[in-house]
Amino acid sequence: MADDEAPVYEARYGWDRRTVGILALCAVFTAALLLPDIPLFARILGLPLFGGGGLFMAFGAMSRKVAFRVDGTGVLLGGSPARYGATTAHVPWSDVTGFVFWRQHLSGGASLPYVGVTRREGAPPLPGDGRTARAVLSHLVPVPPEVAVSSRAVNGWRLDRARFAAAVAHHAPGLPVYEQS
Repeated sequence: MADDEAPVYEARYGWDRRTVGILALCAVFTAALLLPDIPLFARILGLPLFGGGGLFMAFGAMSRKVAFRVDGTGVLLGGSPARYGATTAHVPWSDVTGFVFWRQHLSGGASLPYVGVTRREGAPPLPGDGRTARAVLSHLVPVPPEVAVSSRAVNGWRLDRARFAAAVAHHAPGLPVYEQS
């Protein structure tokens, strides 16, 4: 396979089941807050939360920005659509030592899937990687803080594990992929 035909895995922000569900819920609450007998304080608090939050989610889905990419140069960890430039990071293959699929457990028994990159000791810091962030993350996530900083939530985009694995196997054969429970 020539380099121009090398497998590239790219996932973009867009419409997924979770995003559509949250937007529907935001629309219902926003409409309910506009009913005539709703107290003013509820409108003042609820409209920015549900109306603004729903618009923000729609903006992220419609942005179609790259959420996660594996190619010949390494791994692109796409940032938040609202602060994309400041929160996006590129990890070259020379810094990658593996990948971790993990879940952040939420209240009510739900969980949010993540994909993370394990990096070599001494790799340059990524956006959001500081002492304070690492101290907080060490108490909140089930993976080491350095993995959490180099992870992205699979939220607002879909992860195709087969295509991801094919791209990793082509560009970095033998690189381990871990499942963290």
